[in-house]
Amino acid sequence: MKKLPLIIFGLLVLSIYANAQNLEKQAPEGFDVKKPGIQRGTVDTVTYASETVGTERAATIYTPPGYSENNTYPVLYLLHGIGGDEYAWLKNGRANVVLNNLYARDKIEPMIVVMPNGRAMKDDRAVGNVFADDKIEAFATFEQDLLNDLIPFIERNYPAIEDREHRALAGLSMGGGQSLNFGLANLDAFAWVGGFSSAPNTKEPQQLLPDPQQAKDQLKLLWISCGDEDDLMRISKRTHEYLEQHSVPHIFHTEPGGHDFEVWKNDLYIFSQLLFKPAKKRGNYD
Repeated sequence: MKKLPLIIFGLLVLSIYANAQNLEKQAPEGFDVKKPGIQRGTVDTVTYASETVGTERAATIYTPPGYSENNTYPVLYLLHGIGGDEYAWLKNGRANVVLNNLYARDKIEPMIVVMPNGRAMKDDRAVGNVFADDKIEAFATFEQDLLNDLIPFIERNYPAIEDREHRALAGLSMGGGQSLNFGLANLDAFAWVGGFSSAPNTKEPQQLLPDPQQAKDQLKLLWISCGDEDDLMRISKRTHEYLEQHSVPHIFHTEPGGHDFEVWKNDLYIFSQLLFKPAKKRGNYD
């Protein structure tokens, strides 16, 4: 692809997906409001043994309307920001409501959504100084907790499809940085990766993807998004510029807003509609 201005490039790539699926670039009014008379998914809180941390840890699990243990499902691991926990996407992002409304309109594939606590330490509460060094380090430690403890637990206890093509990793802010760092470093585990308003914990692009060809060969979707008034736009933009320079297919989506859940709910609304679709429904990157 020839070099294009950043915004034009991002809009063109997004439009390919939008045209393939009639996706809105901005969620419609009421997309995060509980609707009467529709089927709803179920939210549960589970605990799993974390050898990485040396304790029991909690995660919330959303299973879709019509969920049955006789079926098998892909899994989205959805991460919170620096001040959040395993309930943040439910309390502040209304993730279950957004997903329920999308299912009611037949917009997304049935999937399990796992919302863990990305602060992998024994006291993982979002209390005190959330920017303290040990808490920042715990967000990096979560990579091992995710890969070695949480994913195996989910795949033992839920009818999850156990391959990379059916695992997605996405998150907001600190969780966006985690998703890019962990997802792109573990392409044997994830084929779908999304960073929403990714924070400064995001690695430099050359560290994220030292082998761009591997990403071209293995990723089914790489999503980078940020609000146009967000002071952290530079993180998303530098990642996008590197991907563009190396012709790595991706979506770079800028949207109105700052560093808040109004933006992140919109990201979830669009991103979830792209996941786990066959190529003919998703369109092409070209």
